[in-house]
Formats: sequence, C-alpha cells, structure tokens
Amino acid sequence: MGALDGRVAIVTGGGRGLGREHALLFAQQGAQVVVNDLGGGPEGSGSDVTAAQSVVDEITAFGGKAVANGDSVTDWAGARRLVETAVENFGDLHIVVNNAGILRDHTLVNMTEDEFDSVINVHLKGSFAVSHHAAVYWREQAKAGKQVDRSLINTSSGSGLHGNPGQTNYGAAKAGIAAMTQIAAKELERYHVRANCIAPVARTRLTEATPGLGQVMVESIDKDFDEWHPANISPLVAMLAADTCEFTGHTFRVMGGEVGLYRGWTVVDEIKSESRWTIEGIAAATAHMPIKPAEELKGKHRDKIGIRK
Repeated sequence: MGALDGRVAIVTGGGRGLGREHALLFAQQGAQVVVNDLGGGPEGSGSDVTAAQSVVDEITAFGGKAVANGDSVTDWAGARRLVETAVENFGDLHIVVNNAGILRDHTLVNMTEDEFDSVINVHLKGSFAVSHHAAVYWREQAKAGKQVDRSLINTSSGSGLHGNPGQTNYGAAKAGIAAMTQIAAKELERYHVRANCIAPVARTRLTEATPGLGQVMVESIDKDFDEWHPANISPLVAMLAADTCEFTGHTFRVMGGEVGLYRGWTVVDEIKSESRWTIEGIAAATAHMPIKPAEELKGKHRDKIGIRK
C-alpha cells in the first residue's frame, strides 16, 4: 500500500528532471498522475509533448496510471484545462506540484525586458494560474461537503530566498512563489487545502548550465550516494502530498540527504527611539549592523544555498 493511494496529482514540468522524478515516485506510491510538460528548451523555446508522454509510458509500464498534458502553465485557459484533465480522467484532484520553469540569466544591467518577463511568466504566473484553477475546483468541492485533504506544493529556490547574482528575474519569481505559498496556506485552509514550498538543489538541465557547477555534479555520480540526483528531492514532495501530512505554510530546503525548514524573513536586530529619528541618529545607531547581509551566510553551506533548482 502506497503513501499516495487513491490520490490524483498534477505535476507541472513533469517531463524531465525533478518533475519526472516526482511523477514516477507519486505513481509508484499509488497516485494517478497528470504529467504536464510543454516540452520546451531550458530557456523556454519550442514545445513537444513527447517528454511528458515518455514519463507516462514509464508509469504505465510498471502498472501505474498517468496521462500526459502539453498545455503551457502561462496560458490562463491552458492552466484551467490542466485541472480539467485531472478531473475528467481520474475523477478528482488532490495534489498540485508546481515545478515548471525556465532560465534566462543575465546581470541586472544586461537583462532585457523579455528575459525578465518570460521567466516571471513561467515561474510566478504559471504557479499562480495552475494554483488558481485548482483552488476554484477545491472550493467547489468543499462547498459541496467533500472534506478531503488537498495539497499544493510549490517550488522556490535558494536564488530567491538568499539571492544569486545574474538571476534578478529567476530570484524575484522564486521569492514571490515562497510568499504566495504562505498566503495560499492561510486562504485555502477553509477548503481543506495545505500549501507548502520546497527550495531544491539537484542536477537538472538548469543547474547543469551553471558555470563551474556542472563538473561538481558529474564527479558526484561516482560516489556511493549521489547527493545531486534529482530523485533525492521527491520523497519530501511525496511526504508533503500525503493525506497524513499536517505541514502547511512552510518552505523546506532539500538537497541530497539534507532537509531544512526555513523560518522566513526574521528581524534579527533593531533600534528604537521615543521620538522621530534624525538621519544622523539612525546612522550612528545602526553602525554596529552588518554592512552586507551576505556576510551572515558565510560558512559551509554558503556555496550551496544560492544554487538554483
């Protein structure tokens, strides 16, 4: 008996990398899966549903149930069709994993408007669009008296939670996704929906393009435990998707065998005055504070935290 028996799931970006591993594990654990993938390149160009269908073929080969969907998560009607695909094929929808993403890296001074908009569109709007249509369905089910556990799982990144040079678009989208998850957890609780977020570090088409990182990931393959393998991320996602899970409103960092729980933005120091501050007064009172926030991140995990999904 699997941890996800009887549950219906949507996995966006499910044709490769993390999404593929999520979809395969979900099916192995008894879930019926809609594998969504536009089939484009890492930068968002092109489309080919073959990637999604190949994962579906893998699932059906071991006796699981899955269907492919090639709609773009950035298309409002396409996101609605994606939710309808799950309900029409499997009768319900319990889990949404927003995983689809692209990269168009450049520094702030070199990034074009299209490079910014396209990444925000796929990551942030795409997560919102699918979540919106799923939430509408879940609200209808709750109003009809169906008190069933539902789970929304979004994908953020250390690039958004800590910042990574050259990724203004990607980091902004990923930070927005983490914030959106917290809000969704509060808004959707009344409909029996839990919302959580992961910030994964793993070997994917996106991370392999990171200068200097590709070789590190290749070298790790020869080890007894490949800490960069994308399959390392999926057990956490499956745990969050199970109806026995009680977590909601949280963001988890996950890499290899490590899982960490974020606390979010926290005030770590403050100054107070009983009257209006002067400019000179604030300057003097804050002189003890770190000049650069990044100084707080120096340590053994600094080189891992900023790595994107």
